[in-house]
Amino acid sequence: MVKQVTPEEVANRFQNGEEVSVIDVRESSEVAAGKIPGANHIPLGQLALRKGELDKEKNYVIVCRSGNRSKAACGILEALGFKVEDMIDGMNNWDGKTE
Repeated sequence: MVKQVTPEEVANRFQNGEEVSVIDVRESSEVAAGKIPGANHIPLGQLALRKGELDKEKNYVIVCRSGNRSKAACGILEALGFKVEDMIDGMNNWDGKTE
């Protein structure tokens, strides 16, 4: 089972100065409304094609709007050998900064 993290936990990591690698799997139109600063935008449908952009040594936090697509993305990435965490409730519950 994929590890789940809350939006608050992710925001706290940023505040603590931890290096957080976020992948936002929403569509471009959704990301245009704001994403977590520094997040890598890879729409869910492109994940497998763009896996070469990712590093298997890193731990990734996967984000979508409400949590459904991030769960699917975690399944895909985990099957490909990546370390992932699913940000539950997605950007709907993100209170941190956006860009």
